[in-house]
Amino acid sequence: MEREKMKAVLESVLFTMGESVELTRLAQVLDIKPKEAEELLKEMKEEYDNDETRGITLMELEGAYQMCSKTELYEWLIKIAASPRKYTLTDSLLETLSIIAYKQPVTKLEIDKIRGVSCEHAVNRLLEFDLIMEVGRLDAPGRPLLFGTTEQFLRSFGVTSIEELPRLNSDHLEEFRAQAEKEVQLKLDI
Repeated sequence: MEREKMKAVLESVLFTMGESVELTRLAQVLDIKPKEAEELLKEMKEEYDNDETRGITLMELEGAYQMCSKTELYEWLIKIAASPRKYTLTDSLLETLSIIAYKQPVTKLEIDKIRGVSCEHAVNRLLEFDLIMEVGRLDAPGRPLLFGTTEQFLRSFGVTSIEELPRLNSDHLEEFRAQAEKEVQLKLDI
């Protein structure tokens, strides 16, 4: 593989990982010796640092490398980091959030059973948005995590406690169940 292609691979890996990656792992990706990978990374760092049109550089951290922003651009990063983060709750996220709100504390397996699909992504996004949190572990084999809502959830939805959430009567539950079954059937038919 040519040198520029190897640098592109390293750049892609480091960008995608978003955290430091050990030199040995980077060398394995390219099927080269760690010393060769280190030379490529040092060239890349020099290229980034010498190019004023680039906002990134490479940082070495105890035998690992990470892509990061140049320190001289810090003041602009603060402007975006300090502004409140807006998030969008998709139907999938809202569905997962409502299951957690009404069934808490609840495990991912229980959410999966109710939704009929994996909730892994939705739970991770809701954790990221600070709308749910880990509240403990179920006393069962594997000790799965239990999830519940946060104070941020209450603030976001304008309630002071979970008890203020609207109660679902059995007619609504049947209607929701029928809608969910219909959606699952439509997905299976596609």
